[in-house]
Amino acid sequence: MTAAVPPTSKTFKKLQAGLRSRVGKAIHDYSMIQAGDKIMVCLSGGKDSYTLLDMLMSLQRNAPVHFELLAVNLDQKQPDFPAHVLPDYLTALGVPFRIVEQDTYSVVKRVIPDGKTMCGLCSRLRRGVLYRVASEEGVTKIALGHHRDDIVETFFLNMFHGGRMKAMPPKLLTDDRSHIVIRPLAYCPEKEIARYARQRQFPIIPCNLCGSQEKLQRVQIKQMLTQWERDSPGRTDSIFRSLQTVSASHLADVNLFDFTALEDQRAIAQVLEMDEGDRSPIA
Repeated sequence: MTAAVPPTSKTFKKLQAGLRSRVGKAIHDYSMIQAGDKIMVCLSGGKDSYTLLDMLMSLQRNAPVHFELLAVNLDQKQPDFPAHVLPDYLTALGVPFRIVEQDTYSVVKRVIPDGKTMCGLCSRLRRGVLYRVASEEGVTKIALGHHRDDIVETFFLNMFHGGRMKAMPPKLLTDDRSHIVIRPLAYCPEKEIARYARQRQFPIIPCNLCGSQEKLQRVQIKQMLTQWERDSPGRTDSIFRSLQTVSASHLADVNLFDFTALEDQRAIAQVLEMDEGDRSPIA
C-alpha cells in the first residue's frame, strides 16, 4: 500500500495552506511545541487524526525547532477492524509508529447496555492506555485530533447536560500532571478537514462503537450547530472566539471572580476621586 499523493490543483493547495496556517497559529498561540519535543500523535484511522499527522509532518519539515513524531494507534479489537491498514500506511509514510493492542471493545460492550452512550467509558479506557504508552515511550506531548467544531460541541454538551461552562482546551496538563495534551487542529473547521481528507484519499477506518450511535447527545448538538451555521454563516467561529474572550466579571462564578470585593473597590475609587479633586495646581 502506498501513501496517498496530494492533488496538485490550486484549490487543494489553497485548502492545504489554509489548514497548515491555522495549525501553525494554534501551535504558536498556545506554545504547543518546543525544541526537542517528542510528540505522540494519536491516530484512530479517522479523518481528523490523519489530517493531524499530515499537518504535523508538513510543519516538521519546515519548523524552526526540531521535534520528533511518533504515531500511535490503539487497536481496540473491534470486529472486522482492518488491522493492516494503519501499519501499511505509516510504513509507506516512513513515520515511526506503534500499534497497541488492547481489547477495550469487549469491556465497553459488556458494561454498557445496548442503546446507551458508549463514548464516556470508551474514551476513559482509551485515554488510560494512551497515557500509559506515552510514559513508556518518553513522549513530552500527546497530540489529539480534536478540531474547532469538537471544542464548540463539547462546550454546549457540558452546558446543556453538565451544568458547566467547559470545553476542550487547546493545551492541557493532565490531572496527575504527568502529561501535556495538545490539540493543533483547534482552529480548523471540520468541513475543511473533511474536504482535505477526501482530497488526500486517506484510508478511513470507521468506528463501530460511538460512530454507530445516531442518537448520541453530541450528534444532536452537531445537528443544532449545523442548522445555526446554515441560518447564520460564521456563527460557529463566533462561538469559538467567545471561548477565547472571557469576561469573568460578567459571568456568575464566585470562584472565578471576587464579587464580594466590589464594594471595597468602589470605596477606594471614591477616595481616589475625592483626593484628585482636592488637589490644587502648584503656583
